[in-house]
Parts: sequence; structure tokens; C-alpha cells
Amino acid sequence: MSFLFRSSKTFKPKKNIPEGSHQYELLKHAEATLGSGNLRQAVMLPEGEDLNEWIAVNTVDFFNQINMLYGTITEFCTEASCPVMSAGPRYEYHWADGTNIKKPIKCSAPKYIDYLMTWVQDQLDDETLFPSKIGVPFPKNFMSVAKTILKRLFRVYAHIYHQHFDSVMQLQEEAHLNTSFKHFIFFVQEFNLIDRRELAPLQELIEKLGSKDR
Repeated sequence: MSFLFRSSKTFKPKKNIPEGSHQYELLKHAEATLGSGNLRQAVMLPEGEDLNEWIAVNTVDFFNQINMLYGTITEFCTEASCPVMSAGPRYEYHWADGTNIKKPIKCSAPKYIDYLMTWVQDQLDDETLFPSKIGVPFPKNFMSVAKTILKRLFRVYAHIYHQHFDSVMQLQEEAHLNTSFKHFIFFVQEFNLIDRRELAPLQELIEKLGSKDR
């Protein structure tokens, strides 16, 4: 069980994108355009770049962001406070990864998020799925892998917003959370990466964030 050290170290951070690599340059480009404040523009595929590589770099970045955001509220997300993984009363998530756990299991939010983040970490560390070396091609199923990762990462945002927003506000982290989520949503909308039905738990918030940018 990993709960003993969760609050101090949360999750293993994703291995950093190596400096000097093309993906590192792409990440720097993403950070620079984000700094301009125009998130719609920041998510667009840079001219002449490979779509898979752009999605890979951003998926790693979102994983790191969500890891950090969830890390700030782990002490409030416990077996007692969150016995099921939910996003409000209407949405409950059961965990399955298709390999170790084939039949979806009902579990607490911290356990679900632990499973989820470890599962994502394993995918990101798999060089056959997320090649970090130049010239190594992405697998044919890369887009479906990335879509599944992003769909599941969305659930962590949804859980934080529905169950822990009071704690986020107490910690004065709401601006950070909102900016991260807005960036995430604009990105998945730009490339049509998450089915609209999956976004339903935060639909009102998504519409509000979008309307401010028109």
C-alpha cells in the first residue's frame, strides 16, 4: 500500500523531457505561448510540427500539472472523505486498466487516483508508446492511447472541482487550478481528444471558461 507516503511525495514525478531534445524545444514553445495569455493560440499545433509529438509533449505536461494540483489536496482526499471516486452525485468512476484489473472495481478516490496516476506514468515511461528519441516513430495506436490517458486525467480535475474546491480556495490555488484546467480543455477541444459525454461533469464550467475567450 502506498498511502503512507502519498501526502509527502504524492506520485513519482514524470521523468523530465531531456534538455536539448526536440520535445524539450516544443515544451519551451508551449510555455512561451502560454505566457502570452492566449490559451486558444497556445494549444494550436506549431507550424511544421508533428501532431503526435505535440500531443505527447502536452500529455506529459498535463500529467505533471495534475500531479502537482492533486498533491496540494491529498490530505483532504481520504478513504473517509471520498469513499468512492466521484464528480458530484451523478458521476461515479470505477477503475480498470484492462491488464491487471480487467473488471471495473469500485474504490475510494485516493485509491482510484493512485491507480490512475501509476497507470499513466507507466504509459509515459514506455518508449514504444511515447518515444523520446528523435526519429523513433510513434505507434499506430498512439492517438487512442493519448485519448484514454487524457480522458482519465480529466476525471481528476472533475473530482477536485466537485469534491475539493473549498480546500483549493482555502489554499488560494483556484487561479492555478482554473488556468491549468482551461489550458487542458482548450487543448482537448482543439484536437477533439475527449468525447463530449465524458466532459459532462464539468460542462457548465467548460462553457463559462470558453465564453470568456470569445
